[in-house]
Amino acid sequence: MAFAACAHADRAALGPLQAVPRVDLDRYLGTWYEIARYPHRFQAGCVASTASYTRTSDGRIRVENQCRDGSLDGAVRRVTGVAQVVKNEPSNAKLEVEFFWPFRGAYWIIELDPDYQYAVVGHPSRAYLWILARRPKMDDALYQDLLRRVALHGYDRTPILRTVQPAE
Repeated sequence: MAFAACAHADRAALGPLQAVPRVDLDRYLGTWYEIARYPHRFQAGCVASTASYTRTSDGRIRVENQCRDGSLDGAVRRVTGVAQVVKNEPSNAKLEVEFFWPFRGAYWIIELDPDYQYAVVGHPSRAYLWILARRPKMDDALYQDLLRRVALHGYDRTPILRTVQPAE
């Protein structure tokens, strides 16, 4: 119990979660493979998870998340939503995603490769975390570096699950 209290205090001392200063949202569009995540009920059993982003006619971003249920040949599970940049925020890296009206969730891009080959997405509460890449596999040295960086953002690395993805 004392260790948990200390860990929480350390994260609180870091202050608010910081998003990257700016994102070229058009470059961010496309398909991302989930490399790792914090476990959550809504993704229980998911493998081969991807997120695809496209522009809608009104300028928002269509979000389609899909995964395979339980194994690489399991049934496809899919959910579609819409995202938009949080109003009155200096960084366009803070988005709100809505999958089920009227519920919206924070989607903050906290790490982003200059070439848009990987991204780390978090939530201001630090209760959600995803490591994403443009390919289904990530170099282990890069993955370890991203784990180090998420810890600097105040995330506990212990619960992070590596996502099973098909071979390239």
